Amino acid sequence: MHSKGYKFETLSLLPAPWAETSRDYIEHREFLTVNNHSQYCSIVKTGIGASRLILGGEVDALWDSKPSQPDDPINWVELKTAATPLSDRDILKYERKLLKFWIQSFLLGVPKIIVGFRSKEGILQSLEELETSQIPKLVKQKGKSSWDGNVCINFAAGFLEWLKATVNTDGVWRIRKREKVPTIEVFKVEESGYGDILSKKFVEWRSRQQEKSRD
Repeated sequence: MHSKGYKFETLSLLPAPWAETSRDYIEHREFLTVNNHSQYCSIVKTGIGASRLILGGEVDALWDSKPSQPDDPINWVELKTAATPLSDRDILKYERKLLKFWIQSFLLGVPKIIVGFRSKEGILQSLEELETSQIPKLVKQKGKSSWDGNVCINFAAGFLEWLKATVNTDGVWRIRKREKVPTIEVFKVEESGYGDILSKKFVEWRSRQQEKSRD
């Protein structure tokens, strides 16, 4: 269903504000080739429990425009698709999907999510606009209460503390969660180096910064 999600984005988004977009482009969006390369990236400095994090992730769109001041919050919007719930089982499945929607947007500072509900044939049937901060409350009060936002955050905080205590030497480490296995594995795969995760340019820059801080 990934292609249907990309098609929803193509139909919903414009490459520039409405006034700057041609009428021809607006009226012929349905014929555009689906493209998943165009995207924004949100980079945020945040904290979970006692852990401080710098996170980056793909974001679909802006609700209005970028603020003139770089420190002002950006009105990001995330677009998602889901099958129209037709039964209690479908509702529970959608709630679990909401958990993924919420945690992704919550961590990246995305305040709004728009969900397009589709038929089994992939036809868009309705839209729902969600405030990211209200999703846990929505699940608790109006849904099946299949998950709790506070439990998720507390687990993440505890896991990060455990991870910092476990990864205590240099080298390349791997975190693995196997499907249908209730444990998370953390183990070293290389005794030294960066596993091609960090570029040479970044490592050199970081080393210079550390040297400056010691001076």
